[in-house]
Amino acid sequence: MEIKTIGLASDHAAFQLKQFVKQYLDEKGIPYKDYGTYTEDSCNYADFGHALAKGIENGEVYPGIAMCGSGEGISMTLNKHQSIRAGLCWIPEIAHLIRQHNDANVLVMPGRFIDNDMARKIMDEYLSTEFEGGRHLDRIKAIPVAD
Repeated sequence: MEIKTIGLASDHAAFQLKQFVKQYLDEKGIPYKDYGTYTEDSCNYADFGHALAKGIENGEVYPGIAMCGSGEGISMTLNKHQSIRAGLCWIPEIAHLIRQHNDANVLVMPGRFIDNDMARKIMDEYLSTEFEGGRHLDRIKAIPVAD
């Protein structure tokens, strides 16, 4: 996967996981842009999910890593954007498949359900897996809603 600058987003429930993600990216020498939240104060995941999606859409960042408590809310938000393919992962095997088969451009993790060690494994898998193309390309081309 060609990495530009990774975009990050989380809500308050996954703020600590996002702090770990930043440490992981720093260790790997991978640049990132944090779209928020910046504290553990209660907030709305949608605000930060939309900001990350817009950053990907305008070419500012690629890919993205997003987190909320369950991972579901921020996934739903991100996937409202036509060009975003956000996949929720709680084990490395899913991270592999969302890249290999779905060309996911946002990795989503559930902050309340995984620890830092699992997050590291998931990110390692996501960032090292290439899109397979082939039959999968036609499938992902069919995802956006046609007007």
